[in-house]
Amino acid sequence: MEEKRYAIALSQLMAFSPATALQLYQELGSAKAVFDHRHHLADVIPDCSSRLITMLSNWDDALRRADEELPFAEHYAIKVLTPADEDYPHRLSECIDAPLVLYYKGTADLNQPYIINIVGTRHCTIYGQDLVRRLLADLKTMCPQVLIVSGLAYGIDVCAHSQALAIGYETVGVLAHGMEKIYPTQHRDIAKRMVTQGGLLTEYMSNAHMDKANFVRRNRIVAGLCDATILVESAAKGGGLITCGIAQDYGRAIFAFPGAVGARYSEGCNNLIRDNGAQLITNAVDLVNSMGWQSIAQLQQAKSEGIERDLFPDLTDDERTIVQVLDTTGDLQLNILSVKTNIPIGSLTALLFQLEMKGVVRPLAGGCYHLLK
Repeated sequence: MEEKRYAIALSQLMAFSPATALQLYQELGSAKAVFDHRHHLADVIPDCSSRLITMLSNWDDALRRADEELPFAEHYAIKVLTPADEDYPHRLSECIDAPLVLYYKGTADLNQPYIINIVGTRHCTIYGQDLVRRLLADLKTMCPQVLIVSGLAYGIDVCAHSQALAIGYETVGVLAHGMEKIYPTQHRDIAKRMVTQGGLLTEYMSNAHMDKANFVRRNRIVAGLCDATILVESAAKGGGLITCGIAQDYGRAIFAFPGAVGARYSEGCNNLIRDNGAQLITNAVDLVNSMGWQSIAQLQQAKSEGIERDLFPDLTDDERTIVQVLDTTGDLQLNILSVKTNIPIGSLTALLFQLEMKGVVRPLAGGCYHLLK
């Protein structure tokens, strides 16, 4: 708990530079270590600026605020997550400007194998709403365990959350403010449902000042949490396009639904597709094929037809060893899997590729491998 206290304080002191906060945290190994070295940072980080040294010289107010926040989080069953926590989103931790602290209230696993976000205009049309409904309904039949992420805003965001809840998907809303409020207030009821079928996530402390910049910063979390960003409707400019740009910087997949030429809220999607900023999709099949999720879709179809899958047929001895380790331990990074299987990384990489082609394993963000069951 002490480390979380210092992490909260450090995130406040570096509120306008999360990338620097994360860099300090990673270089010194903990937020407490940053505090301990605050008066001689130049000794441990020679290239640190005088401005940074000044910013980190006085922690009194930040620690006092952290001491107020921790009881609030405990009282309302809010998890305080730092990169050292197993529950911290692994995909997000790969991003250079990932938040040092996240506040999470919910039931969904933020590290499950398949996570997408759905974003778009706040002024969505019937066409956009229908696209969201059809996409998620069809995706649910092919891939039943996909976490749906959005920003709980008007329009496409809340449509995505509502449809996910309706069909049994978990859905997480990323907030641009603290947990003591829900904005817009009209979405309080759906937010309450999401807490038990997904969750609410934010980098902001309770009673943090809510301003326009928060919503832009929120978009990097929406993008960083996910394997793919899906833009449904957007004007020529908008928050959804900002999220797509961030996702591109993070090296994540980006998809967009096309719309009628001249339609105001399809202009952003059409331009993005035209400029090769997003891959065109028209349905869930396009998404599944592009993401390489066919194996899970095929398995789901076989189960629905009453076909029992032969558990990993035609595997070599080394392939079976890999399967047995992943089945016992769960997802593993390549280097750890190499140690546990006693297979050199060079050979292991080739074997994992063959298992992927056979629909037995799937690579995840962060160099991990997941056993498909």
